[in-house]
Amino acid sequence: MTISDAALARSVAEEAGRLLCAIRLRGDLEGKALGAAGDAEANAAILARLRAERPGDHILSEEAGDDRRRCAHSRVWIVDPLDGTREYAEGRADWAVHVALAIDGAAQIGAVALPATGTVFATDDARVPHGPLPARPGMVVSRSRPPGIALRVAEAIGADTIAMGSAGAKAMAVVAGDAEIYLHDGGQFEWDNCAPVAVALAAGFHASRIDGRPLVYNCADPLLPDLLICRPELAAQVLAAIAAG
Repeated sequence: MTISDAALARSVAEEAGRLLCAIRLRGDLEGKALGAAGDAEANAAILARLRAERPGDHILSEEAGDDRRRCAHSRVWIVDPLDGTREYAEGRADWAVHVALAIDGAAQIGAVALPATGTVFATDDARVPHGPLPARPGMVVSRSRPPGIALRVAEAIGADTIAMGSAGAKAMAVVAGDAEIYLHDGGQFEWDNCAPVAVALAAGFHASRIDGRPLVYNCADPLLPDLLICRPELAAQVLAAIAAG
């Protein structure tokens, strides 16, 4: 029997995560060399599996050449084989594997694996309902380059910032209930957020551009620099704070 798209996304993300953990455990590489090996080997494994299971679909990967013929197709897998290469190479846990399927430009199916913690979040396992909101919401931000807009909005709405590594780890902190807001502006591409957005939407969270517009995927230019994932109860407040500057 053919595996479903959702089950395939989960399986591919888990498989790549196990491979990345094994590469790191070998102990024969470190630093940038370790990150480069992880990127390359995970990408090869993901592409091989998707091409075997879904030969009619197209793929957009951070670690592969972009075949623009994908733009004419409805179904495109959008993957980041190793989101958070720096964290992975440093031996940290806040890195991820993203496997998503965009259908007609929408993030429909996705899985985000956090291999260092043995956790996978996927659209076939939505985590709803959410718990009560805390008095001060938590906002996850980059541990090395927190965007100024996130810090301004956190101050405006009375949120506490939480420094964290990869985009997938930050987004899944919201889905898991360890934070309430992930706000980013600048420097992301479709592979950075397609799988996290698919998972967040399936779990009932708000996900949009920072001006409230929908997130659109499989564009000719894969740059998608800004993102808001948050508890739906906070979306209007956060978007208003962004608009206020």
